[in-house]
Amino acid sequence: QVQLVESGGGLVQPGGSLRLSCAASGIIFSISVMGWYRQVPGKQRDLVAVITSGGSTNYAQSVKGRFTISRDNAKNTVYLQMNSLKPEDTAVYYCYTSGSGDYWGQGTQVTVSS
Repeated sequence: QVQLVESGGGLVQPGGSLRLSCAASGIIFSISVMGWYRQVPGKQRDLVAVITSGGSTNYAQSVKGRFTISRDNAKNTVYLQMNSLKPEDTAVYYCYTSGSGDYWGQGTQVTVSS
């Protein structure tokens, strides 16, 4: 059974920081591509960041230089460090893995507001 459990979301002020975590089970984590997506009501779910099994990363232009994706294979966990947050970063953030199929976490809400 594949499970992706996100945590770390919450309410922060513009310019603040949050660190999201995604704990994975039911996959061979060390060889799996992992990613973070985000979605607001009425809009499509967009890629935020992705990290390969070898540690290569790619980011959406809108978050480049502000967000950092990383992974800890010993803990089967992928992280998203979000700095210099803006109101337009407000969304539900979803963890993703390609694995043997496409799997999504339940999502964690990030709200950036003063």
